[in-house]
Formats: sequence, C-alpha cells, structure tokens
Amino acid sequence: MAIARLHGGPLDGQVLPLESPELDQLILPYSEGQVVYKRAGEPAHTGDGDGPTEIPFRFGEEEQEITPGDDHHPGA
Repeated sequence: MAIARLHGGPLDGQVLPLESPELDQLILPYSEGQVVYKRAGEPAHTGDGDGPTEIPFRFGEEEQEITPGDDHHPGA
C-alpha cells in the first residue's frame, strides 16, 4: 500500500491512500471546486518493515467549479 502526503494549499498535512503509486498528480474535490496536487519527490519507506510507502505531493492549483451561468457577461 502507498500513501500520498499533501504539502501546502488547503489540504496541507493530509494523508491519503494511493491506489496507484505511479500517479504524477492528484485532482481532489474541495469546497465548490477542485484542488490539484503534483508529485514532489521520490517514494520514502519502500522497505518491507518500515510502514507504507509514502509519496509527497505539493499543492499546484485550485480549480473553480464551472456552472451553467458562468458564460453570462454583465450587460449582455
């Protein structure tokens, strides 16, 4: 089993299970939008007796949810 340790952004300090340790980024729901965390290093704790493999991810960006009314401009 592998885990993602999140650094920076709104989910700083969170630890999440990873189904695929090969992922380069995580797109996670947050509030009304999404946040993107990008892989930020090599796996740690890869031995048999030192716990789950841990992969660091650093906050990259926040994406706002797109709603049907977003394409309306004032005065249109």
